[in-house]
Amino acid sequence: MTMATRPGAALSGLKVIDCTRVLGGPFCSQWLGDHGAEVIKIEPPQGDETRGWGPPFKDGASSYFIGVNRSKRGIALDLAQEDGRAVLHRLLAEADVLIENFKTGTLEKWGIGYDTLSQRYPRLIHARLSGFGADGPLGGLPGYDAIVQAQAGLMSVNGARGDGPLRMGVPLVDIATGMSLAFGIMAAAFERQTSGRGQFVEASLYDVACSLLFPHSANYFLSGTVAGRSGNQHANVVPYDMFDCGADKIFIGCGNDGQWRKLCAILGDPGFAADPTYATNADRLANIDAMRARLVALLAPHDAHAITRQLMEAGVPAGRVNTVADVFTAAHTLHRDMLVEIGDYRGAGNPVKLSRTPARFDRTPPRFGQDTHAVLTEHGYTDAQIDAMLAAGAAAAAT
Repeated sequence: MTMATRPGAALSGLKVIDCTRVLGGPFCSQWLGDHGAEVIKIEPPQGDETRGWGPPFKDGASSYFIGVNRSKRGIALDLAQEDGRAVLHRLLAEADVLIENFKTGTLEKWGIGYDTLSQRYPRLIHARLSGFGADGPLGGLPGYDAIVQAQAGLMSVNGARGDGPLRMGVPLVDIATGMSLAFGIMAAAFERQTSGRGQFVEASLYDVACSLLFPHSANYFLSGTVAGRSGNQHANVVPYDMFDCGADKIFIGCGNDGQWRKLCAILGDPGFAADPTYATNADRLANIDAMRARLVALLAPHDAHAITRQLMEAGVPAGRVNTVADVFTAAHTLHRDMLVEIGDYRGAGNPVKLSRTPARFDRTPPRFGQDTHAVLTEHGYTDAQIDAMLAAGAAAAAT
């Protein structure tokens, strides 16, 4: 059974040719594959570079590669060779979506840019993930997550008060761009039901990073004030911060004055909330340092697990600051199917929940060239033709 015939999957029947490497594109195609799309990942002869981004490694692939390449079949082609491009054309003739993150101008140099492909395959959705887009002052230039975090202002608002700008600890821009591209593909697929035509879909790291500046951008547009670094403290809401609690650390977020009053009552100091110095969010923001010191003293004797549970049950958002290991052994993580296990493979689950057609996990990340023979055979190539392409280096297969 191929991925295309998986029953009960939301995207069953959607065929995706994935020519992306590294993170944003593979993250996008993994989400599509989790929800039933038939994803054929095409790697260059040297492989996706993240296969070497380790340790740790398993069967020659790094954890970085393994983490975003589930739910796909894998083949290897040299698209710089005419025979490799001929295979791509044969795949695209039956495909719904092409996803790629080639450097601007590369596909055009090979004669397979969007203008050419859209004429030959009018229903094809051509999705591109790039650093800065193809046009504009930075158009076509390379972009990596951390570089764009710096250029798009995210680092300027991240870090502790008094410290310098700080890169976020996860590649948020890459991941959010992958999510954005998945949304764009689905929007184009929906529109195609009416028009019968595909279109070009683009998500750039820079554009997505700019969109992630909320609420600092909204504050700037309204007040003209440029935000600085506030550590864990929210720019607008108080208290919304991390606090020491017993032997651990917890995060508390009071989004309204009612939650603030509940917090103070549970901590045994209802007069704290009644004090006009701290009664409203604006009051607390104006007196944040004194408010914080008083909260720290109230929280010190409490157990983090117990007090955060008590607060949450009372409607006050709070949580213990957990490690990665804590997260993937937590009962709620397991209940929400956010740990995927396929044989000895373990990965983070898909957060998009559909009631009738949930995500399914039945294909582990492919070994390099694992499905080259099978995919080429399914698309009409004979054993002799496949052997000739392998010998010429136009294709590569697992040994």
